[in-house]
Amino acid sequence: MPRGLQLAFIAIGLVIIGALLFYIWRQSKLLNQQRLAQKKTEEFQAQRRDKMVESIRIIALAVEEKQVEYSEACLRLKGLLDYVDPSLLNKAPFEVFQTVHDKIQHMPTHEARKNTDSRTIRKLDKERLAVEQTHATEIREAASALKHHRFDD
Repeated sequence: MPRGLQLAFIAIGLVIIGALLFYIWRQSKLLNQQRLAQKKTEEFQAQRRDKMVESIRIIALAVEEKQVEYSEACLRLKGLLDYVDPSLLNKAPFEVFQTVHDKIQHMPTHEARKNTDSRTIRKLDKERLAVEQTHATEIREAASALKHHRFDD
């Protein structure tokens, strides 16, 4: 084989090796970026979950101290538990949050409440207070249990 052809094959081989090394380096860099992004996402989710668990405990304490209406606490706790541990909403004593939520979710809140006539609001408030009274003991017991519940990952 002529020497020029050998040098050409060597040069082509070196170019291919260089291109493969560049490709490997680029893929490695992308993989590291993906791992870093995944780690940041997991850390953010863990912090978010921890804050939600803290909110659950604060609301549960507020229920025990009678600093919040039971209906509002149930709505908030149901929403937080949907994210943190939805299976709790089907277990005693926590299912009361789902029960109360289902009974009052049709009621307007925030801006919708402001835009509803006062007679309807009084009727809905009466209905809401009746639901609260019916489930008051269960709500307090569930809130107390939530304060001490271990939310494991």
